[in-house]
Amino acid sequence: MALKIGSKAPEIKLKSTSGKTFELSLDLKGKPCIIYFYPKDFTPGCTEEACTFRDAFSDFRDLDVTVIGISKDSISSHQKFKKEHNLPFELLSDPTGKVCKSYDALIPLIKVPKRITYLLDPKHNVVAEYQDMFGAKKHIEVMLKKMKSSNT
Repeated sequence: MALKIGSKAPEIKLKSTSGKTFELSLDLKGKPCIIYFYPKDFTPGCTEEACTFRDAFSDFRDLDVTVIGISKDSISSHQKFKKEHNLPFELLSDPTGKVCKSYDALIPLIKVPKRITYLLDPKHNVVAEYQDMFGAKKHIEVMLKKMKSSNT
């Protein structure tokens, strides 16, 4: 089950493709954001999802919403994935799955991240969530629709 709408998003403190440690409460203080979790770099569905976020990036930027992707892949894998697909947003590495678990984004038993996307308001409360392991493009459509209807 996903985090509940209206609940406070758990803190995130993970290494980023920028070379720094990303901290939600500091780096995006007072800013809305999209946090999307995905299973693995370079797989067909994850590549489609990342490239769809890339292609819609100007829409998110125009609404002043930061996009962040998270998986258990290493920073070096993320950097290659980001470079190969020209991704204009940061990817965070959660090798232990601790952050994935705190966002209920980890598949039990196999410990692989789910494909789940959260929209957080400027106070980092959950405004919307969408999960569908196979409908990668739908994540972006749902978030854009929610952002435009709520002016997050």
